[in-house]
Amino acid sequence: MNASDPLDELTDEQRAVVEQPADAQVLVTAGPGAGKTHTLIRRLDFLVSEEEVGPGEILVLTFSRAAVRELRARTITHGGSARHVRAQTFDSWALDLLMKVDAGGGWEERSFDARIEGARRAIEDGLAEEELGGDLVHVVIDEVQDLVGPRREMVEVLLDEFDPGFTVVGDPAQSIYGFTVPDVEQRAQETGRFFTWVRRTFGEDLIELRLTSNFRACTAESGLALPHGPELRRDAESGRVAGPGIHEELRGSLRTTLSLDMDEFGFLSLGSHEGTTAVLCRTNGQALLLSGSLWQGGVHHRLQRSARDRGAPAWLAFLFRKVDGSILTRSRFEEVVSAYGLPVDEVEPLWLGLRRSARDGARNVDMGRLRTAMALGRLADELTAQPPASLVVSSFHRAKGLEFDRVVVVDPGSLPVGEQKSEKGGRKKRERHVDVAEEARLLYVAMTRPRQELLHMDPPEQYFVRSAPGLDRWGRYSFRRWARLGLELHAGDVCTEFPAGTHGFTEDPQKVQEYLATGVRQGDEVRLERLLPDSDEPGRSPHYVVVHQERPIGMLSDRLRSDLYHFMKLGPSYEPRNWPCLLSGVRIDSVEASAGSEAAGLRAGLGSRGVWLTPRLTGLSTFEYDPKPEEENHDDST
Repeated sequence: MNASDPLDELTDEQRAVVEQPADAQVLVTAGPGAGKTHTLIRRLDFLVSEEEVGPGEILVLTFSRAAVRELRARTITHGGSARHVRAQTFDSWALDLLMKVDAGGGWEERSFDARIEGARRAIEDGLAEEELGGDLVHVVIDEVQDLVGPRREMVEVLLDEFDPGFTVVGDPAQSIYGFTVPDVEQRAQETGRFFTWVRRTFGEDLIELRLTSNFRACTAESGLALPHGPELRRDAESGRVAGPGIHEELRGSLRTTLSLDMDEFGFLSLGSHEGTTAVLCRTNGQALLLSGSLWQGGVHHRLQRSARDRGAPAWLAFLFRKVDGSILTRSRFEEVVSAYGLPVDEVEPLWLGLRRSARDGARNVDMGRLRTAMALGRLADELTAQPPASLVVSSFHRAKGLEFDRVVVVDPGSLPVGEQKSEKGGRKKRERHVDVAEEARLLYVAMTRPRQELLHMDPPEQYFVRSAPGLDRWGRYSFRRWARLGLELHAGDVCTEFPAGTHGFTEDPQKVQEYLATGVRQGDEVRLERLLPDSDEPGRSPHYVVVHQERPIGMLSDRLRSDLYHFMKLGPSYEPRNWPCLLSGVRIDSVEASAGSEAAGLRAGLGSRGVWLTPRLTGLSTFEYDPKPEEENHDDST
């Protein structure tokens, strides 16, 4: 090899992975910071350039959209011959397959798990043979330790039925998604199950390799957790039921680092750091509380979204307004994004993202298909990334796969030993099941995110803040059983069916759009003001308007109004009647493009495509109520 050969950049361990033949069946165990993404990109380049495998004959699957975006961005920049290989999440690939073999099955409206199970059945029943059979030469799968339940079953069927070459990469020590399996006993069996299956199924043909170097941790402090990796890996692969010992050892190491408090000094430290910083919390509830404290301290930051939370960037609304025809060419796209002000180096990946979103394989972009993809939440992953931020607040789970210069880990506390019970009113109450081994792996993941500095922080006071039953939200409660004091806001909580100014309040919709584009910024505070004291629809709260600096910019969605109704409903026969007049403590997460009624958009002078700007909200709100007469007491007998 000559000096400029990209393979010269590899370690011997990485080179052993990269240079396997296309028909090889390879299992790679790669610890945190082991250069896994770099190795996979070189592996793909080797398959295309040296093994002469066509980009369309390679299937690349990974667990998270963040990983997909990173793989795509880095293959475009550094991938050489692999730049045309497409990476997808399991969910996205399953939907693509189902739309080809059963287009009328209504799969776009079904749940993620339903799509995964549908794809598995399609493969088992032979329906995918025509789509995949002769064209599937090699499969690359990342983060296989996170394959549990239906996704694991789908991948096993895929590899078993088509018998391709494959390169599957994972780390049992970072297996943290067992909680997604509802059955507790089955959950314990899922950890390491894919590793067992692939070894048993492919036997002597399986090539097992390891990436043991760490290129992330640049200091002894940032590498504190790494020595615990081998034990976590052995426990996960063996299925051994671990005690709290290793979790406490990890906590002990964490507590030796510098402590950061949420005070004036802590705010200054977090807000002035020159590199990237993450504050990582065990739960999303803790992340919401710390985010609120940071905003009160004047520290600008970003709250990390769920991996499944997809938002359309604001420039798409500009694009739909400026493109009159049904087809978008590359040259016209460059003109529009240049007028919008997007950086030149973003043009290529965004153009490829638009073409993937339209899903017709054409060189140009069908604007009708693009709008459909946007309305259904099927935009390509590289179009939906959160904007970068120097300070991020996240749960442990949502930080998986990310890395930062400095990481502040919120101490998760000690784990319960054995079965915990509490006495109340003469009755025994069982505590929730705690998977001790998974909690240790989760803390290990959090502690292996930093490149330079690792710090710790005591958890925020979380009295009466807990997950709201039946809702995908956190809520504020009280020692009074009937009291409701706040609810989490997130994606989908602002009405997108009608443009702001045409529904709920009357303003010039074009001026509202201009204000959203130029006057509303991430982190700005908003108030949610009740329009009428009572609801005019069963099963929903009254209407609330989103107010930014005394200007209305949107209405709460029917989904949030339904969730608020159920949050306030104390029992089967109880109907909420005292609605909060104001929800405060809510922030702008971003301003995004949304697809709604085409007729409403046309009437509002916003074009015929039905695409406009909508604010996305975030934060754990605080309810404010109308003052009530002193003699009026709440009936606590419901």
